[in-house]
Amino acid sequence: MTKTLLISKRLPESVLEAARDRFDVTLRETEDSMTEAEVTAALEQYDMILPTLGDQFTGAAIDAAEHPRCGLIANFGVGYNHIDAAAAAARGIAVTNTPGAVTDATADIALTLILMTARRAGEGDRMVRAGEWVGWQPTQMLGMHISGKTVGIIGMGRIGQAIAHRCRAGFGCQIVFANRSEKTVAGATQLASPAAVAEAADIVVVATPGGAETRHLINAAFFDAMQSHAILVNISRGDVIDEAAMISALEDGLIAGAGLDVYEQEPVVPDALIAMENVTLLPHLGTAALEVRQDMGNMALANVIAFTEGRDLPNPV
Repeated sequence: MTKTLLISKRLPESVLEAARDRFDVTLRETEDSMTEAEVTAALEQYDMILPTLGDQFTGAAIDAAEHPRCGLIANFGVGYNHIDAAAAAARGIAVTNTPGAVTDATADIALTLILMTARRAGEGDRMVRAGEWVGWQPTQMLGMHISGKTVGIIGMGRIGQAIAHRCRAGFGCQIVFANRSEKTVAGATQLASPAAVAEAADIVVVATPGGAETRHLINAAFFDAMQSHAILVNISRGDVIDEAAMISALEDGLIAGAGLDVYEQEPVVPDALIAMENVTLLPHLGTAALEVRQDMGNMALANVIAFTEGRDLPNPV
């Protein structure tokens, strides 16, 4: 009998075709994330589930499944803080993700946010579109020159290292970083704590995984430690930053700007951030390139196929 697979959101067509060739696929025809009640029902109804960011695979939703049929949650994405992996394991459900496929694309978005925020590109775009630009002026919209600056990276995993390489090789930046464990990275210096990175850096990039351990890691004390000319970039998860503390730091001039691709209550973006000209706001574009999303989908499917064939999972979490 063909195994059943639930895909929670529309994926690139080539991925859907590959899935349909091998499995009995159900695709949710909505952009809304799965609620806890949907998760519980899906765990009882399908052999495998391919979810993505926002789907509520909480411990409560998983525990509520009386007779789970699902044996694999193959997450579409590297971050899986929306999935209680421990609760899944306790019910005999494996969890996988898609590391590697997202690294370069996410690092590219970090550089996009650095450049846009430091060079005031979003503000300039809005000025031109509003018909307010009167021509080149020697002191108009002066921003931060990136070359040679100190970039501090919070979380030196695959993505953090890719960001470091781009900043060092492309702009001659000095790299400092904080990481949960000791790590040797060529051309970069590990500091004792995130606060030490905040004190040293002209640009801080948050690239740590999400989850309970890192929630509000970037908080009021962190912003107090940052230099007043420095900018903060976040491409990790929204709740790694205490958004209220960040807004206060921006309003009080404790930091010069921020570039954000993720938000604490995503997709809700506080009005205070929207109103700030020194903040760059992107709609979670980290992996938004067709070939990257195809690679992610194919990696998720590789885990599903391995599961159905009884082989070791390529990417267990």
